[in-house]
Amino acid sequence: MNTLDRRMIIPPVASALALAAGIASAQEINVIIEEVPDYDIVRELTEQFMADNPDITVTFDAMPFDAMRDRILTSSLAPTATYDIIIIDNPWSEEFANAGYLEPLDGYIAATEGYDYDDFVPALADISVVGGATYGVPYYNYALGLIVRQDIFDERGLETPKTIEDYQTVVADLTEGDFYGAAMQPQRGYKIMEEWKNWLYANGGELFDADGNIIINNEAAVTALEQYIETFNAAAPPNSGSWGFDEALRAVASGSAATMLSYNWMLPALNAEGGMAGDLAGNFALHEVPGGKAVLGLWSWGITANSENKDAAWEYISWISGPEVAKQRVIMGGAPVRTSVLNDPEVWEQGFGEDYYTVLAGILEDAAPLSSGNNAEELIEVVGTELSAAVSGQKTAQEALDDAAAGIERANR
Repeated sequence: MNTLDRRMIIPPVASALALAAGIASAQEINVIIEEVPDYDIVRELTEQFMADNPDITVTFDAMPFDAMRDRILTSSLAPTATYDIIIIDNPWSEEFANAGYLEPLDGYIAATEGYDYDDFVPALADISVVGGATYGVPYYNYALGLIVRQDIFDERGLETPKTIEDYQTVVADLTEGDFYGAAMQPQRGYKIMEEWKNWLYANGGELFDADGNIIINNEAAVTALEQYIETFNAAAPPNSGSWGFDEALRAVASGSAATMLSYNWMLPALNAEGGMAGDLAGNFALHEVPGGKAVLGLWSWGITANSENKDAAWEYISWISGPEVAKQRVIMGGAPVRTSVLNDPEVWEQGFGEDYYTVLAGILEDAAPLSSGNNAEELIEVVGTELSAAVSGQKTAQEALDDAAAGIERANR
């Protein structure tokens, strides 16, 4: 897709609230956003914004994840912002807030009637609170879950694995010929870190203990990495050592793999009639990750501190993330971030069924971010590089995690 295709200009729209906020002349707000299925829904919904706000033009610059961070940093360091609204990945939240790149939103939230900020799932809303101030509001969650070919599990009388050890056994038994038990994403860096940390949680591990000491190379972490490598060797497709979530998703959708530990929003994509899974649509189910504690991912809406259109930016954010439009977005296939939406029978009926939203609510109750702090992005790359070295056989699990611990220590100095 070329730049002109990605850059979507939505004509202006107007409301009394916009005028009350001081938006008296035409303004253009520029939004940088990841090019994912939720963006397509947001782009379509934004056309409704025309009916209420004729003085605001919304311009989207949609792009792959890997291109976003550099663009955001360049805009944030400039005297005048290129982007008025940025989509904030949760590892960036503290860094961007502490660097002064983001506008605090507490005043806007308090002044917006009917916004119901407390309706956001607490684990999601808390990510954007830094130093007691709120710098973002949830856009969509990408918490990880276990996606399985439920028809195969039912035919074979297999129970949903509750522990990592159960999962290892099940996916190894399912692997036969050209069919594999697990489509994994051991791609160096972000992807393997995001997948493996669920295994770390299942073993009771973490990057740091309660006192801030680095514990990524302790016994629990080594066990988690050894289990991950064993499962990859026993149940993943050959030559998949560089796979990210795209390749893993295609393997499951094509019927060559039975399970995938990945983003919960992939379930609707797989089960969509006439979608990527073809005749297999409807055979996939979402479960909590083995061990019960998942990696929590979140994109949030944020306003740049150097924007000249902050009021107009909030007018749009409060509309697209408000209760009514949030419900509509989820019915259209978007990832939920509000408790009321997760528990709404109308959403269940028109969306993807009660089971999906109930399981997702359970996942969000006990999930934790991949990484946090001022250098969260650097830590992910450090750990993800070492994990990949272990999977490829360049290092033992202990060696890789010792090197990861040393890298984290250097990054934290």
